[in-house]
Amino acid sequence: MKTLLTLFFSITFFATKATTETTTLSGAWQNKDGSGNTITMICSDKYLMFAVYDLSQKKYVKSGGGTYKLSILSDKNILSYKRDFNTEDSTLVGLTVANFCTVDKNNLLILEGPLAGNWKRIDESKSPKAMSATWRIKAREDSDFKMQTILKGSRKTLKILSGSCFQWAAFNTDTHQFFGTGGGTYTVKDGKYTENIEFFSRDNKRVGASLTFDCVLNGNEWTHAGQSSTGTRVHEIWEKEE
Repeated sequence: MKTLLTLFFSITFFATKATTETTTLSGAWQNKDGSGNTITMICSDKYLMFAVYDLSQKKYVKSGGGTYKLSILSDKNILSYKRDFNTEDSTLVGLTVANFCTVDKNNLLILEGPLAGNWKRIDESKSPKAMSATWRIKAREDSDFKMQTILKGSRKTLKILSGSCFQWAAFNTDTHQFFGTGGGTYTVKDGKYTENIEFFSRDNKRVGASLTFDCVLNGNEWTHAGQSSTGTRVHEIWEKEE
């Protein structure tokens, strides 16, 4: 029955002309699942990513992400979410679901669907404002120390940041492949960008590490350089996706 209702809400949401857009969910939100795992969701203006993990056990569980829209239909809030990647079931990639929700400054209750739960806001996309966005990798230095442009296509590496939280993910929207994700908290100070890793799908031994990079913002481009958790050199250029 829930599936039929969800499908009905989805069809109604996109068919009606009475729907009006309301405020976004920009910032970071947190929740707990039935097993006590932490669920962190980061939203920019139009994109979101979430991850389920157990920080104390350094255990990554699952994640997903995609575009979203928060709107009003007949005085009710509706959250529409289209999956770009979904580690639990890749056959759902590309599908959109819309569900009723209630939201205020610090609380978000989603009644059904993949994002269902009682979410608490843990930060807002305010400080540092310039970093709070969805970023797509534009270029990366190769083994010969030459920057190689990464053309836009279905294979994507995105990084989403709120005021203090981050998550990156690599995936292919056409083939539904998922290549990896990681995230945690970050700080920016005196031209240095530092990530504190709380989950990492490829290697849980990296959880707890702090990585510091030289950081330069130039309009919609973000360049950072330093060393990865394995000690290899990192020099990348990211571009705002939204």
